[in-house]
Amino acid sequence: MIFQALRNGWRKRCPRCGEGPLYIRGLKLHERCPACHMLLQRNHGDTWMFMIITDRIPMLGGIAAVFFGFQPDKWWLVIGFFLAMALPLLLTLRERKGLALALDYLVRIYMPDPSDELHGGREYVRPRA
Repeated sequence: MIFQALRNGWRKRCPRCGEGPLYIRGLKLHERCPACHMLLQRNHGDTWMFMIITDRIPMLGGIAAVFFGFQPDKWWLVIGFFLAMALPLLLTLRERKGLALALDYLVRIYMPDPSDELHGGREYVRPRA
């Protein structure tokens, strides 16, 4: 179940059913899964920690390179190093956000909150701003 939910999130699908798409367009998320109607993000700040963690994974290679002595001294090496660090972050943004939603879903499953609709609580209604 854990690996399936993570795989669904990486594929930009609902972590629970794997059928419904996460995004309406760009980075705008559906409020609920179009297939199983699960509330995708209970509170808007819940995925912040997971986004920060998944941001650090692509940067790990660059940090290791600098730690082990890589020092770009020419302008083209600096630009290349910057692109090698920035492009994976930009190109995988939607996948990493889907992975963060899947991690949040797993926390909701394995650390149950009785008020969460996944565990029999009433449907959560967000306060209007």
